[in-house]
Amino acid sequence: MTALNNQDILSRVAETIESRKEASPDSSYVAKLFSKGPDAVLKKIGEEATEVVLAAKDQDKAHIVYEVADLWFHTMVLLAQHNLSPEDITKELARREGLSGLVEKAARKE
Repeated sequence: MTALNNQDILSRVAETIESRKEASPDSSYVAKLFSKGPDAVLKKIGEEATEVVLAAKDQDKAHIVYEVADLWFHTMVLLAQHNLSPEDITKELARREGLSGLVEKAARKE
């Protein structure tokens, strides 16, 4: 896959997730997650986050990449549940770009 194709992957995955919202749970893993309700997705994110931590603790780069991909995917399912998209996140990251993390965090407390 070329770099150009990789740049669009989050949008393509988000579109696929969105298209599965109304699909039969028997036909799609994402549809099955949606059918189980919000707690199923939250549980899955917790599981994936733990797997990322364990992979990082083992210092296994390939495993870290694999588990972070799972975590990002399930986070994208969560975004879709709330009618949000990766673009909403990239806009927020762009807003924060160039800000000191300490300054940005302090501004949230106001």
